[in-house]
Amino acid sequence: MISYVRGELTAVEKDKVIVDVGGVGYGVFMPEASMGMLPQMGEEIKLHTYLNVREDAMQLFGFLTRDDLEVFRLLIGVSGIGPKGGLSILSKLTADDLRFAVLSGDAKAISSAPGIGKKTAEKVIIELKDKLDLEEMLEPKDISPSAEPIGGGLAGEIQTEAVQALVALGYGSTESLRAVKKVDLEQAKTVEDVLKQALKNLF
Repeated sequence: MISYVRGELTAVEKDKVIVDVGGVGYGVFMPEASMGMLPQMGEEIKLHTYLNVREDAMQLFGFLTRDDLEVFRLLIGVSGIGPKGGLSILSKLTADDLRFAVLSGDAKAISSAPGIGKKTAEKVIIELKDKLDLEEMLEPKDISPSAEPIGGGLAGEIQTEAVQALVALGYGSTESLRAVKKVDLEQAKTVEDVLKQALKNLF
């Protein structure tokens, strides 16, 4: 199992990158959305990877964060969705957007991914609803071991309710999430307080 590859970014193609690791070039398929976040050519890159082994091919799928990889693993665990299908969904939706779409039952958002029909999107919602947590979206990614995480306990419940309230008001899930994450929980102790501050962040 190849858990990750780290090396020099030597080429970027339509749906994959080439990473030189000790003189060996690894072709790694990536979500389209992540391609715009790559470092400059020749710089070092680390990709968290999933190795898909078939009778006629071995394919590496890579992600910039471990969170994206974990969501990808959940997606390909859904019957009817293979690695290419999972990659297609994560090319259209971020991991957090997918969480919100699943938890809110938004099959339309998931089926907007190329090759993913309405029935498949509904299957994703049914099979992943109990495996994805909205509070995970409120946790900072790539924090240091000593950093204090947010998103759990009472604070996490307040943030979750605030995100859901903003979405109910018509704001997008991603912008609502970002606005709530910017709120200082030392100053905002209730859902109402968080909402007031988050609304300011939206303007």
